[in-house]
Amino acid sequence: MADPTSRSTSSTRTTSMTSYAVVLAVLWLACLGVLQWSVVRFRVPIVLTLTVGAIGLGVWLWRRTEIRSAPPWLVPVVLLASVAITWSVPLFSYLRDGSLTAALATLTVVGVGCAALLARPSAALARTAYGLAVVGHVVTAAITTIGDPAPKIDVWVTLQQASDALARGENFYDMSWTDSPGIQDAFTYLPWTTVLLAPGRWLGGDVRWAIAFWSVVLFVGIWALARPREGDAPSSACVTAFRAAVPVAVLVVAPGTLTQVDQAWTEPLLAAGIVWWAVLVRRGHAWWAVVPLALVCASKQHLALLLPLLLLWRPFGPRRAVATGAFTGVLIAPWFLASPSDFVHDTVTLLVGFHPIRFANTWYLYFLNEHGVTLPFWVTGLVVLGALGVAAGLIHRRQPEVDELLRWFAFVLLAANLVNKQAFYNQFWLSAALVAVSLAVPPRERAVSPRSSPEPR
Repeated sequence: MADPTSRSTSSTRTTSMTSYAVVLAVLWLACLGVLQWSVVRFRVPIVLTLTVGAIGLGVWLWRRTEIRSAPPWLVPVVLLASVAITWSVPLFSYLRDGSLTAALATLTVVGVGCAALLARPSAALARTAYGLAVVGHVVTAAITTIGDPAPKIDVWVTLQQASDALARGENFYDMSWTDSPGIQDAFTYLPWTTVLLAPGRWLGGDVRWAIAFWSVVLFVGIWALARPREGDAPSSACVTAFRAAVPVAVLVVAPGTLTQVDQAWTEPLLAAGIVWWAVLVRRGHAWWAVVPLALVCASKQHLALLLPLLLLWRPFGPRRAVATGAFTGVLIAPWFLASPSDFVHDTVTLLVGFHPIRFANTWYLYFLNEHGVTLPFWVTGLVVLGALGVAAGLIHRRQPEVDELLRWFAFVLLAANLVNKQAFYNQFWLSAALVAVSLAVPPRERAVSPRSSPEPR
């Protein structure tokens, strides 16, 4: 005879997981929806919504509730709502007329198609949804790149011209940019952003082709991450395909995606490196995982925040974390040695002293825009170090699985964004992407007590 206490406990777990899944979906749509609206405007409700999202993520991490099940209608609702938000919320894009309509129509086909395929998925339908999302993103990127051949943003201008400089063997930290609508005489990224994106410029005339390539690398990594390894809870081919298809589909149709592609924002490159780091660590190749992690650490400065966390996470550990930092130093050394003063100016001192951009939706800009108060640097540092300290302490104590670790990455980066004087859609997108990717990681198998029922799948 079944144990009624066991049934009650199982029912409670299912209800709890369902509630968390619904709350996560609501926060996803709210945060990505206001982020689409945030380009290019500052609004207090945007800051508040992103803060609620950060608090929600923090509560989830603190409670460690595993989301192993969700109502069957939830994923289709998220996808259809994302399409509706993309059409109805103000969207910043340089695309016009037919190109804009074609890009929006492509995202609509992906969202509606994946919603239908994932409503009651088989393995074949989930694989089809995954393929539709990947192809849909490539088509969207192609329409955007061709339809807007010269976006008016300094990111695209500097990446294009830095790629040309790299081909000529010149130092792009010692250059001024032609026709840049923003920064004129500095390259504010670390050098491997250019190295990894330059082939898009060289082969296709536009670095955005390379960003599209790295987006596909990200999606392939999510599929690899979703595949169970020895010691994971048993899962069918359908569950594995569904686990991979959902984060890819929601990322492809996430509100604001079209703006991110159009503006040549580079965060998909960073997400790809982190995901392949996770894949290699989970597959028992932790030393090889140093390579993708160092490549992205040599591409953007703020990823250095992740290394203290990895020092304390035993599956990677201090030796590999130090090796990652050392390899990152080797990767950037040629540009630093070519002109130390230019390199430090462009990648450190300029950014520290750079004027606040008034449509960054952060608490720093809230106090500046609403109250005329410039927060001292130590306040920002205190918040970032506080978030980093909490994350480091709990990672050291818990030694979590990769999925939780990815969410800690997202939390620390999100906290840093919220108090920064420059944080825009793309920086917040990276935190959201890491949360979505974490859901692809299969759960570990747990021993089941003789008096308890297996956890629902």
